[in-house]
Amino acid sequence: MAALKLIALDDQDLSIVSAHVQDAVMKVSDLEYLPSAKRFLLTMNRFVWEAKSGLFSQHNERRQAVLHFDRVLGAKTSGIARDRPAEVLSLLAISFVEISKPAGIVELVFSGGGAIMLDVECIEARLADIGGAWEATSRPLHRG
Repeated sequence: MAALKLIALDDQDLSIVSAHVQDAVMKVSDLEYLPSAKRFLLTMNRFVWEAKSGLFSQHNERRQAVLHFDRVLGAKTSGIARDRPAEVLSLLAISFVEISKPAGIVELVFSGGGAIMLDVECIEARLADIGGAWEATSRPLHRG
């Protein structure tokens, strides 16, 4: 399967990016805010939801990817221990709350109650796979 590359410029685009990074895992040390560049970066191992799976065989894979947000004015975390860089985070969803068009807050929600809130001038995000795929031993499970 070809490497994924997506751009998000509005909340609908962002929901597509969110679907592709659901259940991505990363360490706290993989989060980087660059205030002078107005950029926030996340290096992650994302589950490849777009891979085909059949009735009798499930092909589960992960890929290393980078998600970055531009035009970031500020970043805040909640429930994420920045003093524990090796702690593993699992990304559940990304959403956008408009404050003053086109500005707003991009919220990244993690399992266990962690969150990152990015104060942005507008939505400008890019997701790109940066490495080959490897087999994942299991498929993420969500219980409702």
